[in-house]
Amino acid sequence: MSDLQLISPDWPAPPRVHACSTTRHGGVSTGTYASLNLAKHVGDDLEMVLRNRALLATQLPMEPLWLEQVHGCTVVNAACTCPDAQADAAMARMDYRICTVMTADCLPVLFCDVNGTAVAAAHAGWRGLVGGVLENTVKSMQVPAETLLAWLGPAISQPAFEVGEEVRNAFLAHSSDAAAAFAPGRTAGKWQADLYRLARQRLAALGITQIYGGDRCTYREAGTFFSARREGTQTGRQASLIWLA
Repeated sequence: MSDLQLISPDWPAPPRVHACSTTRHGGVSTGTYASLNLAKHVGDDLEMVLRNRALLATQLPMEPLWLEQVHGCTVVNAACTCPDAQADAAMARMDYRICTVMTADCLPVLFCDVNGTAVAAAHAGWRGLVGGVLENTVKSMQVPAETLLAWLGPAISQPAFEVGEEVRNAFLAHSSDAAAAFAPGRTAGKWQADLYRLARQRLAALGITQIYGGDRCTYREAGTFFSARREGTQTGRQASLIWLA
């Protein structure tokens, strides 16, 4: 078993804010789940998943809040939410409440304010982006948007993310600016979608100007990340976490 390999956000967060994303390295799962799969719902052996979560917990001040993600827009308070609640984002204003989202191509977005009073994590696949998960997350933090920093964690890149016309139309119905985030696909009627750009557009519209990250690809970096688009349903999930301390 190799050591955990964690990615730290490249942002000027205040000292009270702690954050990281896991990679696929450092766990005990095998096969397509190798090795640090943190999700219980993808077909991996439950004992292996729980051991992986325990390994991650050794690097954290307390147990993360694991959510049952449903590609929706619900945001919960990590200080008063039971584990496995159905939600796709969590926020916290109390110390040592670890907001956590899992992904394997979808976009994890971490938030904090410049004063270190609030943090949040959002699971933003295309459905969540269309539905407003980022907007709901920012609203839940109850701080001025212009004081927020956002970090775009590992997600699928535009060259690897082909979608149908219905996905493009859903974004265009919200804003015509979204057209700039789609390039013609390799087959007729398909488009290459830029999740990172779509998220930046949404964040900018809220007044957030300090946006970082957005330079990884879960699909192409097979040695580092899980990717559902690359491997299908039989693959693991990495996690992005943020907390105050």
